[in-house]
Amino acid sequence: MLSVSCPSCGAPVSFRSHASVMAVCEFCRTTVHKDPGAVKDLGKLSEVLEDYSPIQIGTSGKLGGRGFTVIGRIQLRYDAGMWNEWYLMYDDGEAGWLGDASGQFTVTAERPLPREWPAFDMARVGAQVDLGGGLFVVSDRRVATCTGGQGELPFPVGDGWQALVVDLRRAASFATLDYSDGDTPRLYTGGAVTLEAMQCQLLRDDEAIKATAGRYRGKVDALQCPSCGSPIDYLPGMASNLVCPACAARIDAATPEAQVLAAGERTDRVPLTLSLGAVAKIGQQEFRLLGAMRRVDDDGEEWTEYLLYNARGKFFWLVETSEGWWRSEVLDEWPEPGTPSVPKARLHNVDYERTLDYPARVSWAAGAFNWKVAAGDRVRVREFERGMTSLSAESTEAELTWSRSTPVAADQVRTWFGLAVPVSTHKVPPSLSELQWKFLLWILGLNAIPLVFNFGETMLWMLVGLVALFIPPDIVKRD
Repeated sequence: MLSVSCPSCGAPVSFRSHASVMAVCEFCRTTVHKDPGAVKDLGKLSEVLEDYSPIQIGTSGKLGGRGFTVIGRIQLRYDAGMWNEWYLMYDDGEAGWLGDASGQFTVTAERPLPREWPAFDMARVGAQVDLGGGLFVVSDRRVATCTGGQGELPFPVGDGWQALVVDLRRAASFATLDYSDGDTPRLYTGGAVTLEAMQCQLLRDDEAIKATAGRYRGKVDALQCPSCGSPIDYLPGMASNLVCPACAARIDAATPEAQVLAAGERTDRVPLTLSLGAVAKIGQQEFRLLGAMRRVDDDGEEWTEYLLYNARGKFFWLVETSEGWWRSEVLDEWPEPGTPSVPKARLHNVDYERTLDYPARVSWAAGAFNWKVAAGDRVRVREFERGMTSLSAESTEAELTWSRSTPVAADQVRTWFGLAVPVSTHKVPPSLSELQWKFLLWILGLNAIPLVFNFGETMLWMLVGLVALFIPPDIVKRD
């Protein structure tokens, strides 16, 4: 370990990895550059926005039998959201990266670049790229800006530094082509992981997360809309892209001062089955309802999607449709794509048949989201079904995501949220007694036609039988 004095304030700054070339002084935020003959002051680097990630500098674990420690962090923002890149030092001296975006984690390390690769501007979402060992699918292409950093890093970075990256996926494998240094990218490969599988230690607990999330001077977890003044509740740091329920203004709350991204017009509140801010008890965990949006397809079919969040970094969606409720979660492991002639998706050796392919548009949104959302946003949706399970691919020009949905009973949703009234306003099928009434009245009317002209003992006994059918069973005494 190399320890030097900060050129700005004199505090000790440590370099634990030989691959690190800069470190951020934790006292004055000066970026310190490690040079063979000198220590240079590269200026200040902004403090990161503390989010709901349980990872922190010093977190350790094991991956593939190798121990690692988190020694640095870069926070990056792009048009639709933000994510963290944690710099890892393995016990054997090698380095790697742990990507952390909305509760999904990937671990990568630099690998040799293959002979052929796409130029940044030519990488198309959904296209297949051979990186050696199989075809990867381009999942997103983005230009991101560094907004903060901590600890040690393997290259100089400062406020405003830009990263040009193309992410690719194949099943549970993950790859990134990083064009930040020029037209020839660096290749990083690895895969999707979970904190449990990595046996992570020294994670932040729930209380530490709640105490520091969104930490900026004067930052709170409720603010007044800068556009119309209406109050908005949200989770700072994790769900910092807000849509005012009153005026539909889009607000960026991931900066020290909340900024209006796009002014909206005052709108009528849309009636929701589940209320913003409601808490669901699912198993032994609590999930808070952060945001809600209405979507509509070109045929006029409309449905509502609710975003729920747990303090351990888990997101999922509850989707309310005319056919009932669905629970939808973004997939870490992607299905194998089919072909134009065989439109299927294969996941865990199970084939799903494509059933729908349609555009969807956001018609209304309110609350907090982990990416920017606004009325008018459009995606292409392709659905694949097997039994009661559905896989959905949602794509735009910039991003492709896969999710899996399973049905949830309305009574289950009611239990989760502690609701005493039905959670769906959709028409309920008639009960057995209602069907029975309709059938018997139809029979009575049919038989009454001849009896009108020949009233006698037969009519009398039929009326007695009808009365007997509707005597409640619990009042009939048995011997």
